[in-house]
Amino acid sequence: MRFCSIASGSSGNCVYAGSERTHILIDAGIAGKRIEAGLRELDLDGSDLDAILVTHEHSDHIKSIGMMARKYHVPVYMTGGTADVLMRNGVLGRMPEGLITEIREDEPFEIGDLTVCPFTIPHDAAQPVGYRIGSSRGTVGIATDLGKYTGYIIDNLKGLDALLIEANHDINMLQYGRYPYPLKQRILGDRGHLSNDDAGRMLCELLHDDIKGVLLGHLSKENNFEQLAFETVCGEVTMGDNPYRASDFNIQVASREHMSEVIEF
Repeated sequence: MRFCSIASGSSGNCVYAGSERTHILIDAGIAGKRIEAGLRELDLDGSDLDAILVTHEHSDHIKSIGMMARKYHVPVYMTGGTADVLMRNGVLGRMPEGLITEIREDEPFEIGDLTVCPFTIPHDAAQPVGYRIGSSRGTVGIATDLGKYTGYIIDNLKGLDALLIEANHDINMLQYGRYPYPLKQRILGDRGHLSNDDAGRMLCELLHDDIKGVLLGHLSKENNFEQLAFETVCGEVTMGDNPYRASDFNIQVASREHMSEVIEF
């Protein structure tokens, strides 16, 4: 398995997960040329893709889905609620018949030699999901755009070999920043975004001896810094109620501008 972020942040998101013979993107919220450049760094191109999984309909997750699907005839998987919004608004453009497959939370499905398990996430979108993706070699997970984490989400992310979780904002930067009050309340709400502190607390419940890597993603451009997110999350892990120190693990911040390190196992 290989797992990496091609780009992650409040302005655009695209994650790769794949085995030797099956290659998947989770979201395509950046320019198509950047996605293609990221795939080349993985010695792939768009014609190698077997699927694009969509988490939800917000623009920083779907910008190039229509283009990539049409250009490379890539199947796109999304929940019915997400599909309804995108097709009603015409955001994806004209899609060839049969390329969109509707999925449901907690109903696993197969793509090549990978098993995909969608699970519900609390966010202000129509029917948003995170994903757990597994093969015979191991399992990865992605969960961003979370207003909060729950026992259900923890259960879906336990025992992973690698994961990407949201560390969207520093609470003080957000509260004292220039965003209007209603937007601040939206971000801080139960269907908004996960803070650095909560990302660290969530991670404390997910770490185990055999985890290969953790990516911190979906950082706010206005209300966070990479170093701040990293130090806050690592502090929560080291000081938290768990047997580990952050330095025991490969924890890195996924950049909005550059690909992350590729986690392989």
